[in-house]
Amino acid sequence: MSLNKKSVDDFSAKGKRVLVRCDFNVPLKNGEITDDTRIKAALPTIEKLMKDGGKVILCSHLGKVKEGPSEKESLAPVAKALSEKLGKEVKFIADYSVTGDAATAAVAAMNEGDVILLQNTRFRMEEETKPAKAGTKFAEELAALCDDYVCDAFGSSHRAHASVSVVTEYVRAKGGNCAVGYLMQKEIDFLGNAVENPVRPFVAILGGAKVADKLNVIDNLLEKADTLIIGGGMAFTFLKAQGYEIGKSLVDDEKLDYCKEMIAKAEKLGKKLLLPIDTTVAAGFPDPIDGPIEVAVVDSTAIPADKEGLDIGPKTAALFAETVKAAKTVVWNGPMGVFENPTLAKGTLSVAEALAEATATTIIGGGDSAAAVNQMGLADKMSHISTGGGASLEFLEGKELPGVYAADDK
Repeated sequence: MSLNKKSVDDFSAKGKRVLVRCDFNVPLKNGEITDDTRIKAALPTIEKLMKDGGKVILCSHLGKVKEGPSEKESLAPVAKALSEKLGKEVKFIADYSVTGDAATAAVAAMNEGDVILLQNTRFRMEEETKPAKAGTKFAEELAALCDDYVCDAFGSSHRAHASVSVVTEYVRAKGGNCAVGYLMQKEIDFLGNAVENPVRPFVAILGGAKVADKLNVIDNLLEKADTLIIGGGMAFTFLKAQGYEIGKSLVDDEKLDYCKEMIAKAEKLGKKLLLPIDTTVAAGFPDPIDGPIEVAVVDSTAIPADKEGLDIGPKTAALFAETVKAAKTVVWNGPMGVFENPTLAKGTLSVAEALAEATATTIIGGGDSAAAVNQMGLADKMSHISTGGGASLEFLEGKELPGVYAADDK
C-alpha cells in the first residue's frame, strides 16, 4: 500500500463542495459530550477547508446503532460543540435518511466557508456494507452531495464502509479529489512510516490480555523491529510455552505452539524478544477492579500455583525502561498489567515514564495504551498518540486499511 497520499494541502477547495468523513464517535452522557478529544482533532482539517472557501459537509458515525436510528445516537450534540469551537454555526441536518431532501437542499444553499453536519451515517444500515454491495447506493448518494472527498477518520479507516471507502469510487468517477485530512496524514506519517521505515534501533512493545488479539501484529513486528517487548496478560502464554509454571495467570492454551514458533522466529532473525523476568502476583483478580489488593513480587519462572500474575515486576520495569531509552523509534500498544488498579499500574506507569523521558520518536498505538498515557498525564510527552485502536493494530499488522488505500496517491 502506498503511503504517499494526496492531502488537503494538494488541492484547492475554493467554491467546491467537500465531503469530510470525520470520527465524531464521542462518548455521551444524558445527551452531553463527556470527552471532546475527537472533535478537537478534526478542527485543523475543517478550518483549512473553510479558509480555502470550501463548502464543508461533515459526516460521521456515532455508537453501534443496534436498534435502528434514535435520538440517543444523533449527532446533534456534536453540531453544537463544533459551532462553539469554530465560532460559526454548523448547520445540523437531523434527517435520519442522512442524504435525503433536507441534506440536498441544505447543500444547495451553502455559501463558501459554510459548514453542515449530516446525521449519523449508521442510521443508514447500508453504511456497514454487508454484504459488500449493500453500501453502493448510500455511497452514491453521499458522492452526489459533493465535488471532493476527504477522509479524516483514522479510527474508522480499517472498515470498508460506504462513507469511508466506497464513496471514493463515485467521487473519483466524476473527476473529484479523494484526499486525506491532517489527522489521517499524521497517523500515516507516524504509525505507517514508523513500521515501514523506522529510525533504528526500533523497539516495539506489546501488552494487553490475549495473544489471539495480536497474532499478526507479533509476527509482523518481529520482522520489522530490532527488539520486541511482550508484557501484560499475553506474556504468560509465552512463559508457559517455555515450560514455566504460571499459576492462575491468564493463558491462551491454543496459542502455545504459536508462541514457540515466535520465540524460534526471533532467534532465527537475530531479534531480541523480551519477556518479564519478575511478576507482581495476587491471590486473584481485583474485585472491584480498582479496589485494594495484596500483592507480592516473584520471579517470572517461579509463579506459585495458587497465584495470578497481574503486572510486571520492578526488575522487568527497569529492563524494559533501559531498552526504551536506547531506542530511536518506539511503538507501544497494550498495557503491562491491570492498569485500572493503582497497585497494579506500576508496570504500565514505568513504561510510560520511560517513553516520556526517551529521546526516541514515541508512538502510542491507541486503545488502552492511549488511555493509560492520558490517565497518567504523560500524553504531551509522546511524539504521537493514535486516535484509532483497531485501525492502529491493523496498521501495525501491515494490513491495507480501506480508508487509507481509497485515497488518491500523490
